Amino acid sequence: MPEPRIHTSEYPPVQTPTTPIWQTVLAGAAERGDHPALVDGVSGQTISYAQLAHMVERMAAGFAENGVRPGDVVALHSPNTVLYPVVFYAASRAGATVTTLSALTTAKDMANQLDDSKATLVITVGPLLPVAVDAAGDRPVWTCDQVEGHRSVQELLASTGPVPDVPVDAAEDVAVLPYSSGTTSLPKGVMLTHASIGVNLAQIDVLHTMGPEDRIVAVLPFFHIYGMTVLMNVALRKGATVVVLPRFDLAQFIDVLEQHRITRAYVAPPVVLAMAKHPAFEGRDFSALTFILSAAAPLDAELGAIASRRMGAELGQAYGMTELSPGTHLVPDGTAHDAPAGTIGKLFPSTEARLVSVETGEDVGTGEPGEIWIRGPQRMKGYFGRQEETDTLIDADGWLHTGDIGTVDENGWWHVVDRVKELIKYKGYQVAPAELEALLLASPDVADAAVIGVYDERGDEVPKAFVVRAPGSTATEDDVMAFVAERSAPYKRVRQLEFIEAVPKSASGKILRRELRVQEKAAQAQEPVA
Repeated sequence: MPEPRIHTSEYPPVQTPTTPIWQTVLAGAAERGDHPALVDGVSGQTISYAQLAHMVERMAAGFAENGVRPGDVVALHSPNTVLYPVVFYAASRAGATVTTLSALTTAKDMANQLDDSKATLVITVGPLLPVAVDAAGDRPVWTCDQVEGHRSVQELLASTGPVPDVPVDAAEDVAVLPYSSGTTSLPKGVMLTHASIGVNLAQIDVLHTMGPEDRIVAVLPFFHIYGMTVLMNVALRKGATVVVLPRFDLAQFIDVLEQHRITRAYVAPPVVLAMAKHPAFEGRDFSALTFILSAAAPLDAELGAIASRRMGAELGQAYGMTELSPGTHLVPDGTAHDAPAGTIGKLFPSTEARLVSVETGEDVGTGEPGEIWIRGPQRMKGYFGRQEETDTLIDADGWLHTGDIGTVDENGWWHVVDRVKELIKYKGYQVAPAELEALLLASPDVADAAVIGVYDERGDEVPKAFVVRAPGSTATEDDVMAFVAERSAPYKRVRQLEFIEAVPKSASGKILRRELRVQEKAAQAQEPVA
């Protein structure tokens, strides 16, 4: 077997912090005084940095007084609110591990996560109480807001007890336990230590700056590792003002961008698509906006360029996964206009990468596609209670196999082509759904699109597109397929097409291709056999 081709970062290595995550993030908070830390984008309620530091101390004391101990797991089930970071850091300061849940989760899925994570306490909000109570079993359920008949974490702010002084082994102790499907479909608890999250913040710092002069909009969910890292940990560590929105509402998002003079927007590709194509962005003042970051799913280069021009801001991409705390690649500040189209950027400091052929298992050369393997201090400790699945993802030499197909050029710029499991094998050729989706989105008749592999009557796997028509479009299936055919190699063409109302996506903006596959399977099962 040839020697592996290990790619290293062009940036100097960073130190791995030995401090707990709340301290890594909030060490300078109290000294910032009245500078606004968190602003409710709907009500205008503001928490200053001095208040944030004080609230975390008091709430941590309250948690300790109420029996939260090191090693406990606190489940945080809430949309974005200004109190979310307070609860997160306070639970951490009391020594607990925080497991985060989507505000859209079902009671059944929530119950599974609570059982699997061994959660001891559930914290939710009034509107989500029925789901939380149904899922919690005999666990106590507290709320962030004031709800009659339920304890509120706001009561803890009145605690006069001592601030917990919990010894933390940053390299071993799990700070947060988000759930991820990884490269398989079943959600698993991802053990991220205080050190793995902390070092990722130091790595991001080298390529990307944020400071007290920045105002950012927190529309990505805090429960998801992208929102948790960039909108909470990075932003509050660097003294930025975080304008919090509970969910993505287009009109509300645009109003906040304009009225709060947002300087940096961190979004997923569906929002970039709106920035590029939606008429609601016309005629608004986004002159404060200097930078847009797209991550969580692949972004078409042309779409990104249109959005960048329209918004008058630099637009770059980043790459990572929950199991990597999450970042490994980022387009460095100030380079987006000169970087290759569609790049995910440069490799983080203190990070190694390989590109390995799915077919041969050997490392590929410059410009050739291979599965991205990563090794670095931001890697997770493992999947909670799932050693076998951990060993499947991370090999004996410490390389985490991401399941993503990528390339790197001679200047160290990386691209992601698609997922290993999403690739369509058409007559022996590998077809990347993301590439076809990007082509479809270039059509003025297409508002959104997703592509999966389906089997035709001959038993061959073929690309099928699910397309949302642009408003006012009367394009037929043949029209859209012809548009793609004119712009792609014969083996990459869309062979089947179906118009749908909306493309299913996760809260972080990833296309849920598995849902389309399930729908397709159900539809085929109902078809009469000839």
